[in-house]
Amino acid sequence: MLKNYYVDLHIHIGRTEKGQAVKISAANNLTFFNIAHEAANRKGMEMISIIDTHSPSVQEEIMMYLDKGDMVELEGGGIGYRDTSIILGSEIEVRDPGMGPAHVLAYMPNLQVMQEFTGWMSRHMKNVELSSQRIYVPARVLQEEVLGRGGILIPAHIFTPHKSVYGSATSCMNDLLDVQQIPAVELGLSADSEMAGYISELDDFTYVTNSDAHSLAKIGREYNQIKLAAPTFEELVKALRRQDGRGVAANYGLNSRLGKYHRTYCSVCEAVLVDSETAVERCLDCGSTKIVRGVMDRIMAIADREISYQPAHRPPYHFQVPLEYIPGLGPKKLEQLLSYFGTEMQVLHHATPEELGGIVGEEIAAYIVKAREGTLHLEVGGGGKYGKVRKPFIEVIRG
Repeated sequence: MLKNYYVDLHIHIGRTEKGQAVKISAANNLTFFNIAHEAANRKGMEMISIIDTHSPSVQEEIMMYLDKGDMVELEGGGIGYRDTSIILGSEIEVRDPGMGPAHVLAYMPNLQVMQEFTGWMSRHMKNVELSSQRIYVPARVLQEEVLGRGGILIPAHIFTPHKSVYGSATSCMNDLLDVQQIPAVELGLSADSEMAGYISELDDFTYVTNSDAHSLAKIGREYNQIKLAAPTFEELVKALRRQDGRGVAANYGLNSRLGKYHRTYCSVCEAVLVDSETAVERCLDCGSTKIVRGVMDRIMAIADREISYQPAHRPPYHFQVPLEYIPGLGPKKLEQLLSYFGTEMQVLHHATPEELGGIVGEEIAAYIVKAREGTLHLEVGGGGKYGKVRKPFIEVIRG
């Protein structure tokens, strides 16, 4: 029997429990175990991928928890912790001649395969302990290596300005990778399905929406609802390939206006260029050419359609604001919600307005409902600064 699971396939490790740095820009308490615990007990994620498990120091921790019996290797691939499955992944930077850098995500079926993959990468990478490192082989060689080990490779945050396929490497994905061997692409925080629909090359791909979490609180800020027979690696691969009834049933993401690279940003006058309807090469306010091209503007520049197209297989994309963005919902009230409902997924998807109002008050309850519906008022993000939720007058929900 197929069931829908909440899935976040891009979570970073900051450090190991012994203090080994993994993702330098991520929080120190983002350890393998803490991520698993947060995802299972607070977030309500039923499948996650920790994408720094290529690190030998992280692999030591995984083996420790397997030996202790706190975690188990799953038949069908992945690691089980309570009611959450962990897919082992790695974020890697590629850079082919004549192109800028791009990040890709490699997912492996089990720990042994990931360890063997680490051994191969260590011969082509300066520091295999760290996250998101440059690998000094062509992107297609990396892709073949991943596929040959029974893994899958998908491009990460494909429109992000600095390190992504479309944002910095190329305007045609097939120039970098064999698109016939790619089961899915990750949209990234500043894009959504409607925006990606202007590029015909993306029509056949499954879209995934993930958090790219650099802190525990950010886990699940974007996620997917994926139809699977069981939360395992093998089932995930079938879903991304849309086989045997499996597939992504829904994408849940930040409204792209909240993404920190949604619109073009001027690094001189710090203006976010929200009024331009076409891609710009200089700031419309001060005339400077020192701009960070926004995701929306990059899509407009490389689009080969005037109208966005969504193929029949494309699931709905739901704009949803994470609870941490809700005005007035501080740590104390969030803990009250989690104490009553169990997880953030229960709060966002299943709690009634009346139940919410009884715990955090009618005004905050109304904000949560609007976050669920994607109808909050937003300020646009750009240039590395996230957008914000505005706090206008709001009609509270009365029982």
